[in-house]
Amino acid sequence: MKTFLKTIQKTVKHWYIPAIIGVLLIAVGIYTYSTPVATYATLTIIFSLSFLFTGLMELAFAIQNQKNIEGWGWYLMGGIFDTVVGFILLTHPDISAAMLPLFIGFTLLFRSMQGLGFAFEHKNYGSNNWGGLAFASALGLIFSLLLIFNPVFAEAYLVVLTSLAFVFVGFSAIVLAFQLKRLKNMSSKIQGNLQEKIEELKKEYYEHINKN
Repeated sequence: MKTFLKTIQKTVKHWYIPAIIGVLLIAVGIYTYSTPVATYATLTIIFSLSFLFTGLMELAFAIQNQKNIEGWGWYLMGGIFDTVVGFILLTHPDISAAMLPLFIGFTLLFRSMQGLGFAFEHKNYGSNNWGGLAFASALGLIFSLLLIFNPVFAEAYLVVLTSLAFVFVGFSAIVLAFQLKRLKNMSSKIQGNLQEKIEELKKEYYEHINKN
């Protein structure tokens, strides 16, 4: 409730940023699946640029909404984490095939846990659409864990696991974006109603003063 009350006081800024991030992650997932013969060097560059871009966008979103969203720190941490991983991969394009799934897995694992946290947070203040976000985040979590803790299995199905993890994490980001949009619209409506009530009270107050 504290989060909800804080959010309705000020509308969410740039709600569409998580949607852009989600579309980019899904695009990377589809590209990874459609080009299984791509070299690890090529994939490393693609992953590094996508993580770097999404990290910087999430940092901007967090800074813009630090006074609007109670859990803005999660966005900040996610942005920092993605930016650091993207920078490491970009400056080390020759990273080994054994290490690449770990970098991808931990990055997507963090995003999946972040999505689950947001889903249950939305559930707590009455959102009916939290289930889609939780489901997509849970699937992203599963595929991320497979990349991290099952190296043999991951090696055999690296392309499929990686692409699915990207797609589901991207989908959860898009769902989150539209949840934020809905919250923004609701908070704007509440603010409008409150403003009308305040104006009515002021009018009644001045009428009462003038009569006396």
